[in-house]
Amino acid sequence: MTKKLFTQIKNEWQSNTWLALELLVVSVVMWYVVDYIYTQTATALEPKGFDIEHCYLIEMGILTDKSPGYIPNQSKEEQLKDVQEMLARLKHRPDVEVASLSQNSYPYNGSNSTAMVQYDTLRAPGWTIRSFVTPDFVRVFRYRGTRGETPEQLAAMLEDDRHFLASDNLYREYDVSLTSLVGKPFYLFGDTTSTITLGAALQNVRYCDYAQARDSYRMVYKMPLGWMTNATAVEWCVRVRPDQDHGFIERLKADSEKLYRVGNIFIAEVRSFADIRNNYQRSWDTGLRNYLVGMGFLLLNIFLGLFGTFWFRTQQRRSEMALHKVHGATGQAVFSRLLCEGVLLLLLVTPIALLVDYNLAHLELNSWRNGTTLEWGRLLACAVISFVLMTLMIAIGIAIPARKAMQVQPAEALHDE
Repeated sequence: MTKKLFTQIKNEWQSNTWLALELLVVSVVMWYVVDYIYTQTATALEPKGFDIEHCYLIEMGILTDKSPGYIPNQSKEEQLKDVQEMLARLKHRPDVEVASLSQNSYPYNGSNSTAMVQYDTLRAPGWTIRSFVTPDFVRVFRYRGTRGETPEQLAAMLEDDRHFLASDNLYREYDVSLTSLVGKPFYLFGDTTSTITLGAALQNVRYCDYAQARDSYRMVYKMPLGWMTNATAVEWCVRVRPDQDHGFIERLKADSEKLYRVGNIFIAEVRSFADIRNNYQRSWDTGLRNYLVGMGFLLLNIFLGLFGTFWFRTQQRRSEMALHKVHGATGQAVFSRLLCEGVLLLLLVTPIALLVDYNLAHLELNSWRNGTTLEWGRLLACAVISFVLMTLMIAIGIAIPARKAMQVQPAEALHDE
């Protein structure tokens, strides 16, 4: 049957050449669309390295000298005690599971601080995020270690200011896993006179939903007491018990004046991290949504184009199908022949399309992932997905008119011809 199909395609080379050219262009465009969707989906499905469910950010305010109850001329020690007292009250609140302080550390935070992390001749990238936190921070966002360390175990490590934590990919450019360096002494913050021990390697913590884990570098260190004196300069993060999440913001605000006013500190605002994430990523979400709508419209046009082409082609061959039926061919056999002819044409142009796809990726005209646009596994996977989708479009474009044509009696079809 394959030999007969090749002969038929050769004999009808004029019409088949234009059809093959159309299939080639559509195949390349389809690969480009599938490649973009693949990269976005793969990034979205990566583990984030943190969990913001049931988490809230509490913003503190400071009374001014014009406010009733203002305490003037507080010392740094008194301010520190007020901050610690407020944190203790939040921790002892019945519906709060755990609370922490941090500086430029919580997820979906546009403010960053960086740090140098050095081991021997290995240096972390210059954009390594520095997270100054109280130990419970890793419990709030449920960080985990690469060797199975729980948030509780990581928090216990941070109680000792001679230990720090860092993401496993910190020395990726050297092809060195940080897990292999746990327990080793490191130089932090450019200080080469004293060392800090790596307590655990963290599962990579992504910067946001649109950032790959491999490109998100982070080190976590216990916050010095001197950083806690200014209540508005630190981040107050809490994790609420799952069964107490509903209405937490309203309940906390209702209790804030009576229970959560310490010294000059008061609760100014409470926001859920779900809202923080949405606000931080709104421009990315809008851009991605618009891009996907455009690509969806393009895919619809591709489908209608292939559908129409093979519909018209099948309609024109009613007499041919009638002749096959006159010679004893079943409806299933006629449909299989038409479908195999379309798929065979697609197979003939696929190697050329794959060559074009390779050159587009080599020229960096498609989507970036893992620091490159050309990955053989991804290239072939997207090409296979494109081939399958186009085969389905061809099958639908042939099946509907062929089914109608085969319901017509052969004599009637030949008479109309």
